Amino acid sequence: MNPSDSLPLLILALVAEAAFGYPQRFYAAIGHPVTWIGKLIGVLDRGLNREGASFASRKVMGALALALLLAVTVVLATVVQNLLLTTGPFGLILLALIASTLIAQRSLHEHVARVAEGLERDGLDGGRQAVSMIVGRNPQTLDGAGVARAAIESLAENFSDGIVAPAFWLGLSGLPGIAAYKAINTADSMIGHRTPRHLAFGWASARLDDLVNLPASRLTALLLIAAAALDREADAGGALRAVRRDAGKHRSPNAGWPEAAMAGALGLKLAGPRTYGQTRVEDHWMGDGRAEATAADIRRALRLYRRACGLLWGLAALLAAATLL
Repeated sequence: MNPSDSLPLLILALVAEAAFGYPQRFYAAIGHPVTWIGKLIGVLDRGLNREGASFASRKVMGALALALLLAVTVVLATVVQNLLLTTGPFGLILLALIASTLIAQRSLHEHVARVAEGLERDGLDGGRQAVSMIVGRNPQTLDGAGVARAAIESLAENFSDGIVAPAFWLGLSGLPGIAAYKAINTADSMIGHRTPRHLAFGWASARLDDLVNLPASRLTALLLIAAAALDREADAGGALRAVRRDAGKHRSPNAGWPEAAMAGALGLKLAGPRTYGQTRVEDHWMGDGRAEATAADIRRALRLYRRACGLLWGLAALLAAATLL
């Protein structure tokens, strides 16, 4: 698919997902494309990740599992795309609706907003309950400020890998591109962990996920900086300074870019030391503002996020127009 086709597809998918999301009745009836991908990853993990195998052998099997996952995903997505594009405008609309299921603008906003609502309505317990749905860290170790920071960090990071990255690969190569990205990203979330079972088997998935998220994480930071320039309560200069100073210090090669931009824009400190399960992670702080975040800061972050999503739409529209010149 060339850009003159994939970019209009991207715009339609972004608009459709923002308007409708993924209806709960669909999820209850047929699941979700990401859950289908997850089931295939589970089958490959059980079948190829043998406990008694050597580290090198499990590493090779993990790379094979990833290759099989991508082959199945890309072939199916290519077949669907080619079939639908032969049916004219209706097919393009249906293709956009399918692609929209792999973007998470609406659901991300809803989940993060629930954390602010939980803190405001039910205090710390409400905030902990809501934030436990979107972060992997132990919510019982978080005070109110920690809950708010965790929600804002999740918003920033997931804006990159849940929206900008899928949009980037959809705009670049259509449904096969976004499907391949989600397969890699889901594999990383399921098997790309440094646990005894997955340290070797998930190595290829984790490394490839870092690579495919690299362009989007930088673009996300730029979108947040630009959004801050359009928001009287945000600091675009602070966002740029935080990205330049702190993004490279994050333990993730990609997460630091959107988190630093968000922190600098809002005058906060994000990331820093945190606890996952019973494991304490001593990460660098992103930003040099206050660490005492509140529910009001979550709402400020959501406003910045909405502006950045609008800028992403505008960028897609400009690129689509440019392909017509």
